[in-house]
Amino acid sequence: MLESGKNWELFGHDMRHVGRYWLDAWRELLWGYDSPVRLHLDDAVLVRSEEGESYYQAGKPSAIADTKYRAILLPEDLVLCKTLNLPAVVEVDLAAVLALEVSAYSPFSADDTGYGWRILHRDESQIQVALVMLSRSAAMTYLGRRFDAHDFREQEVWVRVGGEMVVIQGFGEAPRERNYRKRLIRVAAMLLAVPLLVLSIAGAAAGFKALELGNVQDMYATTERDSTEASQLRASLGLANEMIAAVNQIVTMYPNPHVELSRLTHLLGDGEYIEQFSMKGPEIALRGRASDAASVMQRLTDEPDYAEVTAPRAITRMKGTQTEQFYLDIRRRQGESP
Repeated sequence: MLESGKNWELFGHDMRHVGRYWLDAWRELLWGYDSPVRLHLDDAVLVRSEEGESYYQAGKPSAIADTKYRAILLPEDLVLCKTLNLPAVVEVDLAAVLALEVSAYSPFSADDTGYGWRILHRDESQIQVALVMLSRSAAMTYLGRRFDAHDFREQEVWVRVGGEMVVIQGFGEAPRERNYRKRLIRVAAMLLAVPLLVLSIAGAAAGFKALELGNVQDMYATTERDSTEASQLRASLGLANEMIAAVNQIVTMYPNPHVELSRLTHLLGDGEYIEQFSMKGPEIALRGRASDAASVMQRLTDEPDYAEVTAPRAITRMKGTQTEQFYLDIRRRQGESP
């Protein structure tokens, strides 16, 4: 049997979260700015900037020139943009991950920080996200001075990043989002009504025949069930054993990295961080920076759960900085399987 507490990971995905992956796929299809659904159902927005006015729909230039929704495009010098390369598995918790990123790196106070993001690229192993942060007070000062806009709810605030539009949350985008949600519900209701009507017609016609065949089918099902139950149980047991063995093998080969990431987070101090982390079985490879890399290596060596900590490369001081770059290989003690 599988030990409790182990992740069921298959091809890099935690199978306990398969439902969340499924919901995230639907969320991206319906709400993502690259979604073909959104491109057809979302309202157009008149975007104003210092260069003029243009119309956009789902973040793309649009020929629609009749809309009540307005947005203002902020200049680049008012925003901080950060491109993040994240593992693909974090996409199900992307909003929470980016909220933590903003909380950790925003130079503005929590009440004054506004942010938005957009997925620029994704593949099987990672996603590239553009994260934009700004000072809400500075943005409102700019809107009032250049566009005579003093109520943050009157218009949306957009930022252009790498040719893509990013909507800053917490301004005037809520009415447009509500209208888009209503359209989704109406379209879904229409799509459901058609097959339900067809099914009801077909069901009524088949109902009479079903009554006639019901007795014969019950007799056949009972006989077949009695004769095949034993063989089905044997086949199911064999399949279950094969699945358990395969999953146990996968768990052994791909242990949960989250425990080690949490452990390293507590072991590293302020100004010390990991740039690259890889884990295969009991072996961990790190690349990071710290003001005193030797003390980091000693601290990890003293960790009881680590059997061996070695440095495959020499510690080097980063040119023009007070930090040192280190490379460390860690071997967990046998029997440790997060």
